[in-house]
Amino acid sequence: MPVRVAVNGFGTIGKRVADAVAKQPDMQLVGVVKTQPTFGARLAIERGYPLYVGGDGRLDAFRSAGIAVAGTTEDLLGKADIVVDATPDRVGREQVGKYDAAHVRAIFQGGEKPDVAEVSFNSLANFDAATGKQRVRVLSCNTTGIVRAASVLRGKYGVERWDATLIRRAADPTEVHKGPVNAILPTFQFPSHHAPDAQTIFPDLPISTTAVVVPTTLMHLHVNHVRLRRPPASTADVVTAFRETPRFQVFRSADHVEGTPQVLEFARDHGAARGDMMKNVLWEDGIHLSGADLFFFQAIHQESIVVPENIDAIRAMTGLAPNAGASIAVTDLALGLRS
Repeated sequence: MPVRVAVNGFGTIGKRVADAVAKQPDMQLVGVVKTQPTFGARLAIERGYPLYVGGDGRLDAFRSAGIAVAGTTEDLLGKADIVVDATPDRVGREQVGKYDAAHVRAIFQGGEKPDVAEVSFNSLANFDAATGKQRVRVLSCNTTGIVRAASVLRGKYGVERWDATLIRRAADPTEVHKGPVNAILPTFQFPSHHAPDAQTIFPDLPISTTAVVVPTTLMHLHVNHVRLRRPPASTADVVTAFRETPRFQVFRSADHVEGTPQVLEFARDHGAARGDMMKNVLWEDGIHLSGADLFFFQAIHQESIVVPENIDAIRAMTGLAPNAGASIAVTDLALGLRS
């Protein structure tokens, strides 16, 4: 029997998670939730996803717009084993009572505080910690990228010190109400929230993060300086370690991928839906080892990087896969992240 999955929220993350669930051989998408009869609601119907009305949405508004709905969020929860909450930041916490009343497991996104769930989750780092849990929180996009990289570096070399500067996109492409338009905005928080968020997975990770916001919508970029405890012999060893780990894309010099625009063009050219890049993106030329000091750039696609983590969290919580490797293999094959 496939696990029955509901997706509450059909926006930037929710629609991608819904599509990903629909591709999995051991999951059934039983419905998605929208609050307004927007083009996103019509997209759900076009995809054949049962549509339900949530929040302050009104059934009559959808029907007046000619959009068929199957009921309300509460109706959907009665048909699900687990719900992926992809509602806007801080709205997910308001849904906890509904999920508990319906006796469904729930996955929250990184926009919620860690205490909304029993554990924060990353597939490479702590898959087993989510086994059998009722509420799990997938890390934010940037923290997902950091923890994936930490999973490689901690295990192979040990980390004595990690300093990261996050150059953050100002908005998602559809968020026309956000800025900045012509500015670079420092974030006056030391460390930025990403370091303590990573430490919900690796409490002993000696990392400090700072962040600036720049006027782009394409991706985030991390500038990393890591002091390794057991440095390898060469930069090439580090490149190999990243390249051999699932969910890392390491571009070669000859690829002529100079920055984030070419990364997303690469994804589009390889048939990725919406041009999504669900892997951490690194460059061979952007990885440099000097003694024990490792420097590397990595780019993070904020719209899609957490999608495979949500799928693996479903498997971890419901026992569909015995371990991280098994789940990642199925997820990545279904999503076209490996051949």
